[in-house]
Amino acid sequence: MNLEITRTEPSAPTRQFTVLLSPTRRGVRLARLLASAQLAYWGIPSESAAQIVAELAANARAHGRVPGRDFRLDLAVEGGGTCLRIAVTDTRGDRLPPGPGAVTPPAPDAERGRGLLIVEALADRWGVTAGPVPRKTVWAELDLVP
Repeated sequence: MNLEITRTEPSAPTRQFTVLLSPTRRGVRLARLLASAQLAYWGIPSESAAQIVAELAANARAHGRVPGRDFRLDLAVEGGGTCLRIAVTDTRGDRLPPGPGAVTPPAPDAERGRGLLIVEALADRWGVTAGPVPRKTVWAELDLVP
């Protein structure tokens, strides 16, 4: 009797980091600092990721703020270590930003409105997920070089 044994290597465990932060300037700054520190701990380059976190957190502060409710920052390494997923969830599901490819540049003299353009330029993929009510999540993914 022939018996074939297939040995499969378990995939690398998904690394996750989650924190609730106040939708204030301090919360936005803390989101970027905590993300940079966590990514450094994981040994993942963090310049683009930190910028994406800063932009998404700033948008949660500006467009997703509800008094008394925090926003959530999630970082996860997925796909066996090949993808970094950044997600910011706020409690203004009624205010959905335009999705990928639908973001229009602001007027040249505008002081705001470039955050999602920066996310679109830096991320390999990004999008918006509605719900559960009253929340929305804006996420971005960066492919990691093994």
